[in-house]
Amino acid sequence: MPESWFLEKHTRHVGITLEVRERLFEGQSEFQKVEVLDSPEFGRILLLDGAIMFTERDEPAYHEMLVHPPLFAHPRPERVLIVGGGDGGTIRELLKHEAVRSITLVEIDKMVIDVCRRFFPALSAGMDDPKVSVEIADGFAFLDAHRGEFDTILVDSTDPIPLTTENVSGPAEPLFTPEFYGKLHTALRPGGLTVFQSENPFYSGAILAKMHRELRGVFGKVQVYFSNIPTYPGGYWSFTSASDTVDLSRLRVERPPAFLDDLEYFQPAMFPGALVAPRYVDRLLA
Repeated sequence: MPESWFLEKHTRHVGITLEVRERLFEGQSEFQKVEVLDSPEFGRILLLDGAIMFTERDEPAYHEMLVHPPLFAHPRPERVLIVGGGDGGTIRELLKHEAVRSITLVEIDKMVIDVCRRFFPALSAGMDDPKVSVEIADGFAFLDAHRGEFDTILVDSTDPIPLTTENVSGPAEPLFTPEFYGKLHTALRPGGLTVFQSENPFYSGAILAKMHRELRGVFGKVQVYFSNIPTYPGGYWSFTSASDTVDLSRLRVERPPAFLDDLEYFQPAMFPGALVAPRYVDRLLA
């Protein structure tokens, strides 16, 4: 295969390949390897430890589905916390909601923020909004000092065990533990909810099943919904919502805001259909 192709392995036998025009950045932070590639098909690509975090072409399918379902489902999502999300895409989508009064981003790796500001300025521009506070900190520890403060918490993390590292734990592994789920529950206001990116169920079904089981030990209602993201493993991705009160199957948008017409992926009519899982996922979660 020509040197102008990038390969990300999803298992030892399966992966995805993308033609690359140029490597724009390569660096090693305290936590992970950070790279930016430019491709003819998907535009610029952010890699962390060799895994695709997002591409310019298909990132709306991730960021819009992480943000808009919980924001429309919550009756008053005024104060929002993002754990991870140093690229700024989650902030961009949150700022479209008039109800949001404050956004706190807690990102452990400053290099991710700096690189995305440099190479993805349109994606990260929202970090300069007066509603946004950016903290370079460990999200796990951050929650201890912020009890009962947030209406919605979005966990926009990397994989707990990246497929590209042969089952070596990544920096996000503590964010997929019962202790962290308990901290999230404590940091939420009454009636709040949290949403996680929760992996591809085909390749990482064990992670999703464990997460679902442990969240049910903390929250009253746990729901999984899905999005199609071409450059993620399998092209099929899950998100998990956890709350004591909020039910995504009841998501309704009575007065659609104008920004909905400009979105690339999400529309309210997807729900409750986005909550319908394939049979093999139902079996995993049972």
